[in-house]
Amino acid sequence: MTPDQLLEILKTAGKLKENTRHCWISEDRKESVADHSWRTALMAMLLSGEPEYARLDLNRVIRMCLIHDLGEAFTGDIPVFLKGQDDTGREDELFRQWVMSFPEEIRGEWIDLLEEMQAMETPEAKLYKALDKLEALIAHNESDLSTWLPLEYDLQLTYGQENMSFSPYLQAFREAVNHWTKQKTNTC
Repeated sequence: MTPDQLLEILKTAGKLKENTRHCWISEDRKESVADHSWRTALMAMLLSGEPEYARLDLNRVIRMCLIHDLGEAFTGDIPVFLKGQDDTGREDELFRQWVMSFPEEIRGEWIDLLEEMQAMETPEAKLYKALDKLEALIAHNESDLSTWLPLEYDLQLTYGQENMSFSPYLQAFREAVNHWTKQKTNTC
């Protein structure tokens, strides 16, 4: 890959720093897509010492976490409660078209990762998806209740629950996040 090719890829990926998500980090700043992707990858890295994940390729999971929302560099973020299958398909297609412009020596890995994430059949893809959902819940809990929509009180306790079902560790972690949500919303 030439330095110019690398720069072009990084400029496009850098749009994730500007594209904001639904939740607020502070009174005057919304979370960026890059904020979300970074912490999702950090979560995967932190799990590397957990015996339950010893057989998984956590480097691959981290890579999935880092690239999973790059389609949003083209579409922006659409909150889960507004995002439809057409939106997801468009985002994936724009991501795929962008990756096809990459130098051949890296294009294959990125396409393989995208296909693995979409198929959701490998333990690595399932872990990435669960972490993606969990990070969104954590970020939402960090935002002030005044920024929550009424539908989010229930959604916060149900969102992505099925994505944790394969992992006893993530089920326990989800319970800790749910406990935090209930404390925050005074529904303990």
